[in-house]
Amino acid sequence: MKITMNVDCTPEEARTFLGLPDLKPMQGELMQEMRKRSIAAVAAMEPAEILRTWMPAMTGLDQMQSFFAKMAGDKGAK
Repeated sequence: MKITMNVDCTPEEARTFLGLPDLKPMQGELMQEMRKRSIAAVAAMEPAEILRTWMPAMTGLDQMQSFFAKMAGDKGAK
């Protein structure tokens, strides 16, 4: 014997009927967290931020110039 039953309801109604939890609030929080992390990752790719990360101890232009001179092998660098 084969019985077929069609139920016309929305996903929310089916979830409530079956006793499944509503995940919309959690999904909203996760999407906000992903948005924050994505924006932070893009901000970290800005040239000024990259230089700040690579050379945190260098504060002045003279220090940066002497650093590049040393890296290039200049013997007269301070």
